[in-house]
Amino acid sequence: MLHDPKLNHLFYWHFHPEFELVYIEGASATRHVGDHISQFSDSDLVLIGSNIPHLNFDHGVTTSYRKEVLHIKPFFREDFVSQFPELQSLERLLELSKYGLAFSGKTKVEVGVLLKRLYRLQPFEFFMQSLDILKKLAQSGEFELLHSKPYINRYRKKEQDRIRQIYALVDERYQGKITVEEVASLSNLTKPAFCRYFKKATGTTFIGFLNQYRISQAKRLLLLGKNIGETCFSCGFESLSYFNRTFKKVTGENPSEFKKRHLGHNP
Repeated sequence: MLHDPKLNHLFYWHFHPEFELVYIEGASATRHVGDHISQFSDSDLVLIGSNIPHLNFDHGVTTSYRKEVLHIKPFFREDFVSQFPELQSLERLLELSKYGLAFSGKTKVEVGVLLKRLYRLQPFEFFMQSLDILKKLAQSGEFELLHSKPYINRYRKKEQDRIRQIYALVDERYQGKITVEEVASLSNLTKPAFCRYFKKATGTTFIGFLNQYRISQAKRLLLLGKNIGETCFSCGFESLSYFNRTFKKVTGENPSEFKKRHLGHNP
C-alpha cells in the first residue's frame, strides 16, 4: 500500500507483476494504461493487471490532490483466490484486469472512501478491508474496459526483467541500505550507464526515486502512530537529520508537522 505518493513531477512509465488499484482525487490528468490514453476529471479509480505498463496518474498535476495505491501480489490470485470456488467473482475481476478497468459512479465514490482509510489499519483489518474492496469491485457493473482485448506487454524480455528486478529490489529492501552500484550490477550495467538509463526511464535519479518510495512508507508508519525515530530507521534512512530533510523536500513539511496535522486531534 502506498499512501499519497507524490510523483507529479515525474514521467514514471513502468510496470510490475503486482496488480495495481489506484485511486486519485482532486486532479484532472492523463490516464495512460498500456495502449490506452484518455483524460479523467476530478477523480479516477483504475484496476491495472499484472505487467501492464502505465504512467503515474498524477503526472503533471499542479492542483492539490490525494492518491492511494494498492498493490496485490500475484500469489494472492494463484495461491488463494483460485483455490476457492466461493471467490470466483474475484477471479473474474482479476482476469478482467488484463484489459485495464476504469470504475465510475457509486463504485468509484464508495471504494475511494475505503481506500483512503486503508493505510491506517493494522495488518489483519487491512487484509479484510482489502478483500471487501475487491468484492465491491467484483460485484460492480460500473466500469469500462480500457482495451478491446487483453493487453500483451511487448517490451523486450531483457528490458521487462530489468524493470521488474529494480522495482522488486526497492519493494523488498527499502528498509535497508541500497546502493546505486548494487542496482547497476543487478541491471548488468555500469554505474554511469545505469544512471543515464534510469533517469531517461523515470525522469529522476535512482536515489530520488528510492527516497520518494521510502517517504511514502514513512507517512504510512507515522499515521499508524509510530514515532519519528522508529519510522526513520524502519524506512532505511541512516540518520534522523537526513530523514527530516528528505521528508520535507518530498512533502513540504517535516515529519512532526505532518504527524500533528493528521493525528493532532486523533492521537
